[in-house]
Amino acid sequence: MDSAISSMASMASQAQPAAAPKATGDAAKAEWASKEYESVFISQFLGSMFSGIKTDGITGGGQGEEMFRSLMVNEYAKGLQQRGGFGLAAQMKAQLLKHQEAGTK
Repeated sequence: MDSAISSMASMASQAQPAAAPKATGDAAKAEWASKEYESVFISQFLGSMFSGIKTDGITGGGQGEEMFRSLMVNEYAKGLQQRGGFGLAAQMKAQLLKHQEAGTK
């Protein structure tokens, strides 16, 4: 699991978020960041669930599956988040906006 986390971290540092809002306001940025946070949280949650699953048989297993499993888990997480997720995004957005308001006073 540690190798999956480190590979996700390196991919995240290299990737530029295409959907990040430019200068559309603090609420839009907070919403985007909260959804990204929830997606990463779900990915970590699912990653620990999948870490114990061993595949075998004629088409399963191997280094290829180990390499691409984290990508599959990330896509599962994005899909779950887009369908409502765990409800963390709304709470995170509220807290981000609260902290932004406190910073401007």
